[in-house]
Amino acid sequence: MAYEVERVPVWRDNYAWVLFGDDGSAALVDSPEAGPIAERLSARGARLTHILNTHHHPDHVGANPDLVDAWPGLAVFGSAYDAEQHRIPGLTKALRDGDTFTFAGVRCTVREVPGHTLGHIAYLFDDGRAFVGDTLFVGGCGRLFEGTAEQLDRSLNEVLAALPDDTLVYCAHEYTASNLRFARSVDPDNAHLLAYSEEVDRLREAGEATVPSTLGLERRINPFLRAHLPALRAAVDLPDAPRHEVLGALRSRKDHF
Repeated sequence: MAYEVERVPVWRDNYAWVLFGDDGSAALVDSPEAGPIAERLSARGARLTHILNTHHHPDHVGANPDLVDAWPGLAVFGSAYDAEQHRIPGLTKALRDGDTFTFAGVRCTVREVPGHTLGHIAYLFDDGRAFVGDTLFVGGCGRLFEGTAEQLDRSLNEVLAALPDDTLVYCAHEYTASNLRFARSVDPDNAHLLAYSEEVDRLREAGEATVPSTLGLERRINPFLRAHLPALRAAVDLPDAPRHEVLGALRSRKDHF
């Protein structure tokens, strides 16, 4: 068995991801809006069997009730932390770091990646796909709404950055162009970043998406995976600080960019 991934754009810049199994089943990573998702499922003649929520924000779980009503028996996965806080509508399975499950014959490992929120999780499939929600964006990372810079640094630079370079990274928003404008402001001599920025401009002008990325690309262009480097440390005047403090300073600067 296997699956293929389809991007479902909703609203201005959100993406939902549908995994279509070759047995007619489908898993949805995050549920911002029911209508467009249901349309794609109907067009493919697929049966929604799973929702894989990354965190509790409304643009990631808001359509859960409608989808649960439409597909009785739907399995809704989310983090144990969010389960304890009653923040995932329709949750049927609470997941902790290292838990595994199988969809369409492919094993998935759940990793806790707090920072953006305290209950954020990522879904890492053995076929080299990582669904990371709002923790890691193309060229950026999520805001620190609940967690600490130290938590986000571990999530990015110890959990996700430990994955192979060819890992496909599926995030939940089309933020790439704005992320790269900030990245150039703090890493202006990065040739990889400058070249990829031109490619992103071409893609967006053509109305094309920039997601998924790869982890190898993120290591080359993403300032939040490069906070250990002298150039990024110098950009925030923290030449000798721990990496998480540099990352926190970068994220704070991005908040006001």
